[in-house]
Amino acid sequence: MTTAARAVFAPGLFDGQVALITGGATGIGFGIAELLSQLGAHVVLASRKPEHLEPAVADLLARGRSASSVQVDVRDPERVKAMVAQVVDEHSRIDILMNNAAGNFYAPSASLSPNAWKSVIEIDLYGTFFCSQAVLPVMKAQGGGRIISTSMTLHYRGWPMMAHATAAKAGVDALTKTLALEWAEHGVRINAIAPGPIPTEGVRKAFTPPPGSAATDVFDVEQAMDDHARKTIPLGRMGTPADIAQMVAFLASPAGDWITGGIFVVDGGEWLK
Repeated sequence: MTTAARAVFAPGLFDGQVALITGGATGIGFGIAELLSQLGAHVVLASRKPEHLEPAVADLLARGRSASSVQVDVRDPERVKAMVAQVVDEHSRIDILMNNAAGNFYAPSASLSPNAWKSVIEIDLYGTFFCSQAVLPVMKAQGGGRIISTSMTLHYRGWPMMAHATAAKAGVDALTKTLALEWAEHGVRINAIAPGPIPTEGVRKAFTPPPGSAATDVFDVEQAMDDHARKTIPLGRMGTPADIAQMVAFLASPAGDWITGGIFVVDGGEWLK
């Protein structure tokens, strides 16, 4: 837990709760799993790739956390239903669903293939809907729950070569607001978080010149990201998974009891420029 998190969040805040995190084995998703498990939740990491799940769960268990995993492709509604059924069978409840699975990459819109478009829309938008719909009966039966989805800020102003991702995340924002209105009567709070640039592997690739480029041999991707942050982010630094995790913990805690349908930008002020 970061110093800020230790100062703000009470130990045992999520004792007895179960958090299902899609895309939870790497990057932002794993950062969320680290914090929620530190605060007492049992975290279930979900991913298509067992090679990501096994070391992530082992890492958390080695630190004394409560964690398990389930393999799923969020694009497949039947596999999503099976995932939810497995989690309920093993843990009896789902208090927090974190829709974090995403598949984004840079590609010119003019040459974006139908499969590339479909893949990102299905992971980012369809997956968010399928997972949310699948946990609703569970949360209704237990008297409520939290659904939090990962959005982005790029669609607020348009972003070249990200038509698929910006369209999908704009859909996530609209879905968040609509489901919040529909499901409030069941005690289900639904919000989304729009992160700024977080130096995950995908972001590092976006800053790295293509293979064979003359600059590749001497290129310092960390320096490039630092330079970008100083120029474009008012708070002067890239974000971290912990920055996003702390907003998740806030929304999932009793402090978020009267918050639903919100899109929370966590990006150091970048979207305002």
